[in-house]
Amino acid sequence: MKINRIYLPIALSVALAAGLLIGSFLDFPSTQRGMIYSANKSKLNKLIDFIDREYVDDINTDSIVDITVNSILEKLDPHSVYIAKNEMEQVAQSMKGDFVGIGVNFYMYKDSVAVIKPIPGGPSERAGIKSGDRILFADNTKLFGRKLPNDTLFSKLKGEEGSKVRLTIFRKSENKKFNIDVQRDIVPIKSVDAAVMAGKNTGYIKVNRFAETTYDEFHRALINLKAQGATELIVDLRDNGGGYLEKAVQIADEFLKDGELIVKTKNKKNREDKTYATKKGDFENGKLYILINENSASASEILAGAIQDNDRGTIVGRRSFGKGLVQREMPLGDGSAVRLTVARYYTPSGRSIQRSYDHGGDEYFNDFEKRFESGELYAADSIKIADTLKFKTTKGRIVYGGGGIIPDMFVPLEGKHGDEAVTMIMQSGIVSYFVFEQLDKERKEFKGLNAARITEKVMDTDKYFKAFAAYLTKNGLVFKLDKHKERVKHYLAAEFERQLLNEKVYYEMILKEDNMVKAVLAK
Repeated sequence: MKINRIYLPIALSVALAAGLLIGSFLDFPSTQRGMIYSANKSKLNKLIDFIDREYVDDINTDSIVDITVNSILEKLDPHSVYIAKNEMEQVAQSMKGDFVGIGVNFYMYKDSVAVIKPIPGGPSERAGIKSGDRILFADNTKLFGRKLPNDTLFSKLKGEEGSKVRLTIFRKSENKKFNIDVQRDIVPIKSVDAAVMAGKNTGYIKVNRFAETTYDEFHRALINLKAQGATELIVDLRDNGGGYLEKAVQIADEFLKDGELIVKTKNKKNREDKTYATKKGDFENGKLYILINENSASASEILAGAIQDNDRGTIVGRRSFGKGLVQREMPLGDGSAVRLTVARYYTPSGRSIQRSYDHGGDEYFNDFEKRFESGELYAADSIKIADTLKFKTTKGRIVYGGGGIIPDMFVPLEGKHGDEAVTMIMQSGIVSYFVFEQLDKERKEFKGLNAARITEKVMDTDKYFKAFAAYLTKNGLVFKLDKHKERVKHYLAAEFERQLLNEKVYYEMILKEDNMVKAVLAK
């Protein structure tokens, strides 16, 4: 099987469009001001009408409008974007925090819909679907042998809450085919991936985005970790592209004391709105560490900036993305919408952390390559600091504006310079697919094993390491893994644990080899 898709971690496979969150936005009121159309503005409408009525060939004027809108927005900033009506449901769903469906993580394996794992407590698990099952039919629609795109598959499996779908299942482990009726239900899309104890007194919470349910998920996790004895806390915002500002503000309020400034925004008319912490807060004392990297953006930077500027905790990692623009989503009347930049946000010290986009969107979004080439991802002294943009925290420490949050404790990209591809591949979805295919052949051999026994079974032999190296080569990915053998085995063991057990044991395993977490625990 050749794999030619973009790999995503298995835990995010139900999140659908998480990557869209890099253009995150404020949840402003939806009331719209009346718009006055001048003669110039009506030119576009007239032109479209002329083409529709008079042009010699049949033209899809909807596509012309889409192109025109996108061309206009490209002249503004990289985060003002057009969302076509066929994309709106997916975008809204990724921010809502749940969807209605059957609740499985799956992928196309040898032209069949293979269940990697049913979502715990979801409709499929309740109906008896198991990891490794193949879904052959949804009602009378054949799903295997057709190379159906994911959006078509989703449309067959999703539906109205309470509606039923009859699935034809093939269970390889029992070599039998049977039907199961699954009642569709609300399935959560988690924005808090993990909440585990990373050390004796240190809790760890991983937040992948700021959606409608994020604060509630976070607060439950925080209370649970405190009950387990956490007096120190690590909040992991790495690769978190943002989302709703208000959710980042609510989380910041858990850490800051009454009256401390969290964020301020300023619009075109210089109207400044400030948001302050309230009296509530379940972790206003105790050591706090915020993990960030080059993909931590927008709402993640608001949270990190508020903690840094108020001297409440330590920011650990690498310079964040650098997005200080605020968007409002405005409907265009036909099911589509425009997400328009309407304000800038500033950290409590007054910093705007928005990077320059003077050289266009492509260069702006490809900033990782520049950071890699400059050595910034490996050495703190390679970070370009805007000396003219100095600000002071509440205790008088100097911080800088002009392009992301600079961490208080720098941690380089994992691995030596030149080894970063191996680390990235081990954190990608291809590991999930490999482990699934191994379990598809050996599931009975792992049945009943606890986390320790699974780790031992994977790491005490080179069998799975060699199989994984061969799997990469088979799929056109050539890496020299030998000098990374133990690290590769560690990631493989963790993924076996995730698919056989749960997310908790996966993160407990992964965090043992996480350089940023180790840097915090070593303090």
